[in-house]
Amino acid sequence: MAGRIRDEDVAHVREHSHIDDVVGDYVQLKGAGGGQKKGLCPFHDEKSPSFHVTPSKGYFHCFGCQTGGDVIAFLMKLEHLTFTETVERLAERIGYQLTYDSSGPSTPGINRSRLVAANTVAAKFYQEELGKPGPAQVGRDFLNGRGFDRAAADLFGVGYAPDEWDALYKHLSGLGYSDTELNTAGLIKEGSRGGFIDRYRNRLIWPVKDISGDVVGFGARKLAGDDKDQGPKYLNTSETPLYKKSQLLYGLDMAKKEIAKKRQVVIVEGYTDVMAAHLAGVSTAVATCGTAFGDDHIRIIRRLLMDDDAFRGEVIFTFDGDAAGQKAALRAFDDDQKFVAQTFVAVAANGMDPCDLRQSGGDEAVRDLVARRVPLFEFAMKSVIAGYDTKTPEGRVSALNQVAPLISKIKDASLRPEYVRSVAAWLGMEVDVVNSAVKSSGPKGGTQRQNVVASDGVNLKDPILMLEREVLKVKLQVSELALPWSELEPEAFTYGPYAALRSRIDESPDQVITDLLDRTEDEEIRSLITELTVEPIRTDGEISERYIQSIFARLREVALSREIAEIKSSLQRLNPVENEAEYNETFTRLVGLEAKRRTQRELAVGEGL
Repeated sequence: MAGRIRDEDVAHVREHSHIDDVVGDYVQLKGAGGGQKKGLCPFHDEKSPSFHVTPSKGYFHCFGCQTGGDVIAFLMKLEHLTFTETVERLAERIGYQLTYDSSGPSTPGINRSRLVAANTVAAKFYQEELGKPGPAQVGRDFLNGRGFDRAAADLFGVGYAPDEWDALYKHLSGLGYSDTELNTAGLIKEGSRGGFIDRYRNRLIWPVKDISGDVVGFGARKLAGDDKDQGPKYLNTSETPLYKKSQLLYGLDMAKKEIAKKRQVVIVEGYTDVMAAHLAGVSTAVATCGTAFGDDHIRIIRRLLMDDDAFRGEVIFTFDGDAAGQKAALRAFDDDQKFVAQTFVAVAANGMDPCDLRQSGGDEAVRDLVARRVPLFEFAMKSVIAGYDTKTPEGRVSALNQVAPLISKIKDASLRPEYVRSVAAWLGMEVDVVNSAVKSSGPKGGTQRQNVVASDGVNLKDPILMLEREVLKVKLQVSELALPWSELEPEAFTYGPYAALRSRIDESPDQVITDLLDRTEDEEIRSLITELTVEPIRTDGEISERYIQSIFARLREVALSREIAEIKSSLQRLNPVENEAEYNETFTRLVGLEAKRRTQRELAVGEGL
């Protein structure tokens, strides 16, 4: 790579990369008042949104995990990129040409933008190959046989890897991509006779994009009649700096806006199912990329659904009607507990997947499949019951013994009695019998009571500490109005981190937040800076000079009160006769401080602080 990126370019990219737009590619944001936006944090699991973005300042902060920073820090942490890679990616996003200081130290490693570019060129190459006469006909026949015409293939970027050892390798090498770049991107591999060959040969290719639309890898299907290919039916890109299968959902780049808009996501099982669903009008369909649906996928979906403690939408799983599909549904039962959104299952009566269903019944059949969804809990329990002969007492009891633990595992306590009654009806048993079985299958020793352990730390909800926090927020957010800052008493801030931040600000009170962060190495203080930068100032109306004057006056009054209390204590220990001079000097100081406190109290009246 070239040397370091010029500071002027970094500043330009930071300024012109709107943080709410960048964050919005990953997190569903909604207005939070006062120019703030909020959403579910992408860096830790949470049910209620504590992740705040302040577009006017260009900063984010999560009040749950204390992660914060600017747009560069956000992308670096979320995508695990270096600083240089992040700036390059943001520059590419806004169409800005970076310049490098050739005299500076070069940055080792792989340039992410080069890997994305190589994948993008490869995707175009595969698409063009699909349209050529000859061997690619087998790929077109596969698509046509599943109801996809050329327009559908173009819409999803489907392509064909030619039946040659190094067609793509030669093409990309000729464009200047190095062996290291192509191998790192997962586009080539070492051949048995040395050298490099294409990873995919004579396969139908689906480009896999991340949530922002960058091509990060590929899914490749083996085509009929290829006896030379001993590999699996589906071959996906291996783990690369771009391709993390546990964090990717095929079709998410196309579906994300509709998912957020409709509060719905439909989880299907393969690339052709995603195509069939979207073409049928189910525009919220996505699929995993060669791996089971897991925790990382749940986090991605929850952020788009923006679910919290209230009902926020639907997660709909489609499974094959066979035993494997039912097993997958039972696996999803535990995952449901990680959603606040309602979870459903859609299974066709004939066991067809969305692709086959569209072929046999048309687009309406796919839409109807989703419309006839049933709650996941109901589907899981009925699947278990179906494995027993409920016409016999033994069969009913055995089914109950298997279903009862499922009911007891439902975290929403209000749902359990409903499913007790439903299971009683499905099995033809008394409600009391089912309820007793559920209770006995739950955790031993009754309901677990969560221990509440008092923290040895400071209570930040203390009114005085809240006041100190408010003054710091004003200084960071509207520094030009924080004129009384220089008049604050030396011991105005009593909480250690607040006092440390005050000292850091006092070192150069006119520096902007970016400079303040750059000059601060203490991670706790850095986190506090971003936290206070995005946290709304506690005023119902505009941030007026009157409000600022009053909270500064109130903080000064509190600080003066502490100092007065200390002086009164020292006066009580002094003998006015033996220490007359010291006593009189201390008393005079006390009178002056009392006058100052009265003045500050008058200025602070009316703000309820």
